[in-house]
Amino acid sequence: MMKRTRTAAIAALGLGVALAASACAGGGSSSGNGSGSSSSGKVTLTFWTNATPGPGLTYFQNAIKTFDTLHPNVTIKMQTIQNEDYDGKLQTALNSNSTPDIFFQRGGGKMLAMVNADKVQPLTLTAADQQNLSAAAVTSESINGKVYAIPLDVQPEGIYYSKDLFKQAGITATPTTIPELEADVAKLKAIKVAPIAVGAKDAWPAAHWYYNFALRECSQATMNTTGTTLKFTDPCWTKAGNDLAAFLKVKPFQAGFLTTAAQVGAGSSAGLVANHKAGMELMGAWDPGTIQTLTPNQKPLPDLGWFPFPAVPGGQGDPSAMMGGIDGYSLSPNAPKQAFDFLEFLVTPDQQKLYSQAFVTIPVNKASQSVVTQPYSISALDALNKAGYTMQFLDTQYGQNVGNAMNAAVVDLFAGKGTPAGIVSATSEAAAKG
Repeated sequence: MMKRTRTAAIAALGLGVALAASACAGGGSSSGNGSGSSSSGKVTLTFWTNATPGPGLTYFQNAIKTFDTLHPNVTIKMQTIQNEDYDGKLQTALNSNSTPDIFFQRGGGKMLAMVNADKVQPLTLTAADQQNLSAAAVTSESINGKVYAIPLDVQPEGIYYSKDLFKQAGITATPTTIPELEADVAKLKAIKVAPIAVGAKDAWPAAHWYYNFALRECSQATMNTTGTTLKFTDPCWTKAGNDLAAFLKVKPFQAGFLTTAAQVGAGSSAGLVANHKAGMELMGAWDPGTIQTLTPNQKPLPDLGWFPFPAVPGGQGDPSAMMGGIDGYSLSPNAPKQAFDFLEFLVTPDQQKLYSQAFVTIPVNKASQSVVTQPYSISALDALNKAGYTMQFLDTQYGQNVGNAMNAAVVDLFAGKGTPAGIVSATSEAAAKG
């Protein structure tokens, strides 16, 4: 469906009250945003998303039809790009000044680079926008007090699991510590099931294991400081790698995990969970929607459950802290006002309910959260609201070059070719290069 801001390390993903108007200074026109055609002229907008075939893509197709009907002078042309190809294609478009009017925004260091290069439009929120949007989510899409993307959902990360397979394996409670998780890995192996699925071919799913170990090993102050300085000198970064290396020794992942994709096809990591070939997968809140598209009947997996990443004994991190992401959309600098009108349309209560149901995720509009009824989503939302703090995914937080270096080094560790110290050195070298 969709995979997954700022200069500070901590992205507030909680579901807060409406954003104060004083925090929303932007650079748009007096009518809202944009510098393109007048409202009376014919306008064609280009729209890029990483939604994959299924209910989520159908949602966007229907939303576009509805918006075009309400705005007969506007035509929106959508292009869908596979998630793992998206960043490269967008970067090419940015470099060639052919950026789409509306485009999926990952945020973090990636968005900061766009802001610094004047490749993204600051947005001025109206009172209605502020009512429709979570203040914390908007803050996560802001840099230096200016909003650069409209968030559509919040996506806390955790471990999705099959309740049926856990029952078959004799697992009576979800693990709360890494030693308990390792014990459950052994129980799932005993019933001839891959304990945990991971799509290491795409790099980032493997790297998310390192991110979460770091979240458990590093204090909040360290995470905050590192997000600003990009200096990985605290010993906790190596400890996180040591934790991951020790976890890999219990062989928790499916055979062939290095060549397994994350989200495309029945043989992907999400597909293994969807077809009861694996017991668990660490992933963000978009995972249930992806899993649904890969079940035999393309219906929700009825026994799907969720639990937060377990605690690491002796770690300096807050055991309730969570990784997470936000799906948002930005506008190119020259996108006309109608492009912003479309983003405003997407966060109205009715559209947010449809969006949440289609993507099986948590809408950013609090008035629409009544549709969050799935037990796994309720569990994730409850954990999110109780989290000591939340943190953006590190490859997004630290920007494309640093994030890619970290991800590649983690995959090397998965492959037996790297070391925990190698993750820190590769990431530090990339940060030093700028």
